[in-house]
Formats: sequence, structure tokens, C-alpha cells
Amino acid sequence: MQNRATSAFKKPIVGSSLTRTPCRPTSRPVKTSDSNTGFLVRSYSDPGCYRWIAGTAARAERQDADDALVAEIREIHTGHKGTYGIRRVHAELRGFGHAVNRKRVERLMRLNGIEGLHLRRRKRTTVPDRLAPPAPDLVRRDFSAGRLDEKWCGDITYVRVGGAWLYLACVLDIRSRRVLGWSMASHMRAELVVDALEMAVATRGVGVAGVIFHADRGSQYTSAAFAQVCDGFGIRRSMGR
Repeated sequence: MQNRATSAFKKPIVGSSLTRTPCRPTSRPVKTSDSNTGFLVRSYSDPGCYRWIAGTAARAERQDADDALVAEIREIHTGHKGTYGIRRVHAELRGFGHAVNRKRVERLMRLNGIEGLHLRRRKRTTVPDRLAPPAPDLVRRDFSAGRLDEKWCGDITYVRVGGAWLYLACVLDIRSRRVLGWSMASHMRAELVVDALEMAVATRGVGVAGVIFHADRGSQYTSAAFAQVCDGFGIRRSMGR
């Protein structure tokens, strides 16, 4: 019995040997055993390899068509200064008579790193205070000045710093186009424009009485705090519509 057990243990594993094929297999691999090592290996059926070889010409033709389409996509994208995304590029191709699927355009643009310009939603910076009386319009769209410190103008914009929005208030001398004062904060309260105006006065270092300060009718510029600072420096407030 011992000899029979030893004989059974020494019995070689039966199975097909590993066959190497130069083609790229597309069929599902089949598990077999290597008769020399006893390890399981993977082999592929001949029909699957033959199908892959037979499709070589078709794949090359599709690749050539994709390359030609990518060239047209780049031309459209460049022609519109990089602003067109997938939807507009696809519409432009269809307008040129190309019966191309949108998913194909999306795939090719992503593979080649072509993307449009993503515009962020604009933030509203002018919020009028309907209860505060606006100052008269002393400029009347005449944005010219014969001397320094004749007319100043101010406005609020916003910039993205990291992952947060910050608001920037500036004071500009209309004659020199120089930024005299600015202030940046995470809010749009009245002190934002007050700080910018006080910096402008400190920058000039001289009397600014009689300067016309023109702005929009945002609640910051119609606020009592801003009006008080202007009156203290003798600055004449002006507001457009």
C-alpha cells in the first residue's frame, strides 16, 4: 500500500503545456496546467487570436479616422481661442457636415487634453440701498480730468484666492489712472470702501477738499459711514445710474 501511495504521489500532472502566441488575445483565457511545473497557466483559443489579427486593418482605419477628427477638433478649438467645450465643438462639426457622435467627440477631447473655458458665475457686487438717497451725478459720463485730484472713481470687484472669494475695493485717479487706495476683505460692508478711501487720502498726503468721488449706487457708497468720511475730507460724492 505504501508503494502504491508513493507511486500515486509521483504521478505527473496531466494537462496541456503553455503555448506562446505572438498575437494579442481578445478571447477569454482558459486555465490549464503546465506538465513540467504543475502550476496553473493561462492560454487563449486560436479563434480569438485569428479574430484579433483579422481586425488589424479595421483598427488602423478607425485610428486614422480618429486622428483626422482630432485635427479638426483642434482647429475648431484654436479658432475660438480655446473657449469651445465638447458641446460647441460637436455642434460645429455637425455644422460642417460630420455625422459624428457626441460621445466620440468627448472621448477624443478627453484623451488629447482638449477642454473649453469654464466661466464662473459672476458675483453681484452692486446691491443698492433703496432707502438711502443717492448723491447727484456730477460726472455725467465725462470720465476725463484736466488735473490730478479733480475726479476720483471707485468700484468693488472680486477675486478668488485659494478656495475663497475676496472682495477688492479700489480708488482710482481719473487723470493719472493711478490706484490711490485699495482694500480687500471677505465681506462687502461699508468699511471695505471706507478703508480704500482713507488709503487714497493718505497716499496723496495733501488736502483733497473738492475732489469729486464717483461710484455706482451700491449700498456701500450710499451708506452713512461712507458719506461721513467724505464729508470729513471735503470730498464731493457723485453717483451714476
